[in-house]
Amino acid sequence: MRAEEVALRDLQAGDAGWITQRHGTLYARDEGYDLSFEALVAGIVAGFLTTRVAGRDRAWIACRGAERLGSIFCVHEDADTARLRLFLLEPKARGIGLGRRMLETCLNHARAFGYNRMVLWTHKSHAAACGLYAATGFRMTGQQPAQAFGRSVIDQIWELDL
Repeated sequence: MRAEEVALRDLQAGDAGWITQRHGTLYARDEGYDLSFEALVAGIVAGFLTTRVAGRDRAWIACRGAERLGSIFCVHEDADTARLRLFLLEPKARGIGLGRRMLETCLNHARAFGYNRMVLWTHKSHAAACGLYAATGFRMTGQQPAQAFGRSVIDQIWELDL
């Protein structure tokens, strides 16, 4: 598979459930997260669908034909700040440059709407994603140990001046 073979499209019917299910399944398998993580994702997706400002807030689904391969969201935080949310790639779609393409699409959208920075929250254990954030110019601005999703984690905040 090549990144060029994958389309980035807007949300469609059924995507909200898929995003929630895949986050829950993959994070349970790979990180040992409990069901509270899936509940968090469901709440983020529901909030996006009910409060998004059309055009300004965006979500993309990476797909090859009918097969969904990933998601990424750009959400209004405040007048100057966009928040990156729900960035996920299916394991078989990793390592081909698709994640970088998705992230650049999200960043370009934020710039087009005049945001001055983008922020995100993640965990230290997500080394590949953190490496991509650093390579794209994000800087980690904070981290702290926490108990979340039935695990000990290290929360991280990353920021990028746009």
